[in-house]
Amino acid sequence: MDHRHLIAILRGITPPETLAVCEALVAAGITMIEVPLNSPDAFRSIADAAKAFEGRALIGAGTVLSRTDVENVAKAGGRFVVSPDTNPAVITATVELGMTSYPGVFSPTDAFTAIRSGATGLKFFPAEVLGPKGIKAMKAVLPPAVPLYAVGGANPDNFVEYFAAGCAGFGLGTYIYKPGMSAADVAAKATAAVTAYDQGKPR
Repeated sequence: MDHRHLIAILRGITPPETLAVCEALVAAGITMIEVPLNSPDAFRSIADAAKAFEGRALIGAGTVLSRTDVENVAKAGGRFVVSPDTNPAVITATVELGMTSYPGVFSPTDAFTAIRSGATGLKFFPAEVLGPKGIKAMKAVLPPAVPLYAVGGANPDNFVEYFAAGCAGFGLGTYIYKPGMSAADVAAKATAAVTAYDQGKPR
């Protein structure tokens, strides 16, 4: 299953809404879906979605802050872990349990700590503060094989600038989902994001 480097971040989603919103995302072509753990009953949403979309999408968790969180994500059937910070304990636990790890980084120190701990990719957060220039400067010293994601301020209007800075993909939060949005609203945003990603992605 080939995935676009687009992660939909469903902060604040509740279990009754989850499957319809995930279906809208997958239909639009976004197959990496993150439920932040500070959402209501997040592990239930992850478990429901992981079961319903097995083979069609990767369901993961965000705002993962401890090894216990990582273990609970794995038990729920999550496939990837996203953190707001660079926590070697969270990264190593994620990799040990067979999931992929996307820690939040903001500096070269964070980035190399994350890579040494086994991170799959790096989440530059908040990207709007670093900007494409900051990311491009760090990209020059990072191993080229490690994918970089811009999260926090990335949206279809600026994908091209972040691609030019060396990003492989994006995490989309409030752009793609805010509590109370319908599955149809999410579908429209997801379609716009996929179009911008496909058009802007360097060939």
